[in-house]
Amino acid sequence: MSGQSITDRIAAAQHSMTGSAISKAVCKATTHEISGPKKKHLDYLIHCTNEMNVSVPQLADTLFERTANSSWVVVFKALITTHHLMMYGNERFIQYLASRNTLFNLNNFLDKGALQGYDMSTFIRRYSRYLNEKALSYRLVAVDFTKMKRGIDGVMRTMNTEKLIKTLPIIQNQLDALLDFQANPNELTNGVINAAFMLLFKDSIRLFAAYNEGVINLLEKYFDMKKNQCKDALDIYKKFLYRMTKLSEFLKVAEQVGIDQGDIPDLTQTTKGPYLAPSSLLEALEQHLASLEGKKTKDFSADTRANTLSSAVSSLSNTGMSFSRMDEKEKQQALEEEQARLQALKDQRLKEIGMQTPSASPTMQPMSSANNHNSSMDPFC
Repeated sequence: MSGQSITDRIAAAQHSMTGSAISKAVCKATTHEISGPKKKHLDYLIHCTNEMNVSVPQLADTLFERTANSSWVVVFKALITTHHLMMYGNERFIQYLASRNTLFNLNNFLDKGALQGYDMSTFIRRYSRYLNEKALSYRLVAVDFTKMKRGIDGVMRTMNTEKLIKTLPIIQNQLDALLDFQANPNELTNGVINAAFMLLFKDSIRLFAAYNEGVINLLEKYFDMKKNQCKDALDIYKKFLYRMTKLSEFLKVAEQVGIDQGDIPDLTQTTKGPYLAPSSLLEALEQHLASLEGKKTKDFSADTRANTLSSAVSSLSNTGMSFSRMDEKEKQQALEEEQARLQALKDQRLKEIGMQTPSASPTMQPMSSANNHNSSMDPFC
């Protein structure tokens, strides 16, 4: 299908008749058209999350209703729209999702009646599991890992040992769910799945940045931990190394499908350079735990241990800086888009004022002005 279906148009007309602007916008964002949701509809829904007189539960429930559709296109776009609002909407949207006992129950979803239905249904099931995990993470820690303050004075770098050991596995679970999307370049074949992949890519960057900072904090605290804490921390660190490899594979897919290489963090310093997740660091961590357990251990001088730890932390810090560059680029892009939007509104206003000057035809002014106003403000055109 190349455009809106008759069903889409009828549904939009019904919402227009009932006066439900939110339902109409959701309908427009989740049409049968095989392309990502249109920016103007997403922007309108983001605006709705910031309006106190808009019911967030109603907005979320409308999206949930769209995932009950039999078409993979509609369901996928409903998930993409939900994800977009979780990322860019008011925080009360993700708060509401996190408060629900269940979100998306699409583990058995299968569209047998459409071209690409079987393949896309697989990714819908995986994508919905990630969104469920993202909401669960928020419920458990009351913060979105992709939005938390980062840097040397950030949340993960300043977290105490006990809380850190409880929080890092939650990040691990969310990252696992994201990387389980497992799309290769040959499967990213249409605008719908590409839109989902782009959101997952952006989440992966910010999620791993928080994860990375938590591990830096963990390593800096390791040699002062109690025995049980060291055991947990060592397990977390080993899992981190494995996930770093998995993320590197995910980023290779992003590069192959045309995402600007400047937006893709460089993990080579951490995974292939002098750091190489050094066996000396892992050995030092394991030997320290063994000593706390009363086992015979290899001697590590304080200087050797300090130098090994410093090298690892420095490499991970460089990785973190690489991940931060994409955030800065997106912030700059958002600022430029906002400035362009404000300039367009200003130009439109000046145009309307010009149309109301005495030189214009008195009989044509009201109709022309009204038409311009409606076309510029209606998010559903």
